[in-house]
Amino acid sequence: MGSDIEQVISEDIQIDPSFKTERCYLRITAAQVKRRLCMTKHYGVDSFCERTINNVLNRIGYTLKKILKTKPLRKIPETDAIFENIASHHATAGKNPKILRISIDTKAKVKVGALSRRGYSRMKKVPVAYDHDQNWEATLVPFGVYELNTDQVTLLFGNSKETSDFIVDALEQWWQIRKDDLAHYDEILIDLDNGKASAGNTKRFLKRMVDFSQSIHKPIQLVYYPPYHSKYNPIERVWAALENYWNGLILDTIPNTLNIARHMAWKGFNPIVQLIDSVYEKGLPAPSLQEIKELEKFIVKHLYLKKWDVKIFPTIN
Repeated sequence: MGSDIEQVISEDIQIDPSFKTERCYLRITAAQVKRRLCMTKHYGVDSFCERTINNVLNRIGYTLKKILKTKPLRKIPETDAIFENIASHHATAGKNPKILRISIDTKAKVKVGALSRRGYSRMKKVPVAYDHDQNWEATLVPFGVYELNTDQVTLLFGNSKETSDFIVDALEQWWQIRKDDLAHYDEILIDLDNGKASAGNTKRFLKRMVDFSQSIHKPIQLVYYPPYHSKYNPIERVWAALENYWNGLILDTIPNTLNIARHMAWKGFNPIVQLIDSVYEKGLPAPSLQEIKELEKFIVKHLYLKKWDVKIFPTIN
């Protein structure tokens, strides 16, 4: 049967006519293969079941495969230089035990309600969700801090908008939680994406980061990943672990959502989870020209990668 199946597949699948890719234009299913076997190879309808065909397909290499989202949309001219710069900073931090390296980012907003997340969970009673995912009670903005030195993760959930103020407030709250354990570090290296709210040229974000640096009395090095390459930011792996953990559960209330996140494990540790219950508005005024001039006294930018490498000092540099 295996040879017949391979022949049916080769005859029935249309391959990219340019032969430049492995793209197929027909999705292979056991039902389609069975139908073709009965039509062209004269098998009886009751000769075998679809499960048998599935087993044969697996054996000859046609296993279920998911399309991988690994191809970046594009590269900017500075992409290679940015990655070289990131590697240099990471190497320096790896050699200096006084540098705390953290990775930060927000995750896609989470809808809180009796909604199905299309995952599986081992339990006796099947949980019940709304039959339409059109109504939810709240929306949370997750912000994560992943400490590369300690493997500790802190998840801070906002219930408003993702703004520069929200991001820095989350960092300040993380520091208040962790400062006793992290006070011995002399400098903080932050891996992040160049999203609008935390970009290296967003003046309101830089002002708040200068204030944060001064409040903790430590310099802060901001190292940005290039556009379309955010998957390389280590915090993304934490988000994937969280999604995999809770996708079979119902996030029906904010307290339940936070409690579920607390039970997710990352490298043997449970994350610290807190709610930031504040209202944030977009479109707030940027610092004035005079304030920007004052800020520049505390900020040093890379000569060529100004948006991608920013160092903030607590005192005038």
